[in-house]
Amino acid sequence: MSATLSHQPSDRFGSGSTLQPMQIGDLDAVLDLEQRAYPFPWTRGNFIDSLAAGYLARLLRDAQGQLLGYFLAMPGVAEMHLLNIAVAPEHQGQGHARRMLDALSALAREQECEQIWLEVRRSNARAREVYARYGYVETGIRRAYYPAVAGQREDAVLMSLELGEVVR
Repeated sequence: MSATLSHQPSDRFGSGSTLQPMQIGDLDAVLDLEQRAYPFPWTRGNFIDSLAAGYLARLLRDAQGQLLGYFLAMPGVAEMHLLNIAVAPEHQGQGHARRMLDALSALAREQECEQIWLEVRRSNARAREVYARYGYVETGIRRAYYPAVAGQREDAVLMSLELGEVVR
């Protein structure tokens, strides 16, 4: 299930799905998916700011061009921070998150990153399980990190993935 990545604008997965760079013109579809996937979705401004900053932003589309999911990640010094990843609710449980995590790991290695970091809601057991199966380990808690219902805040679980030896 691992993605073979190249420096081409589009990368094919064995499933017929394609990983493509996210563009401003994709944001209507991305925002629709974001709002269906999350109770506290990112805003258009969050996505625009991430694209303007040059963060890694990729779309996963099926063979017919339908948006299955996306991710955004911020490169740092020898590390990558996964900021947002989502799979359309009707396409969850089909390995799409794993394919995007494979792609992110490959892109991070290409940039000589040694580690990937992410935050996930403490209550999001399904995502935490996906990350743990992939090899991420829980390394800490960010108190009151996420907005929650009725003006409350929810803790984030900080997770990291060691990418192993990076050849420099």
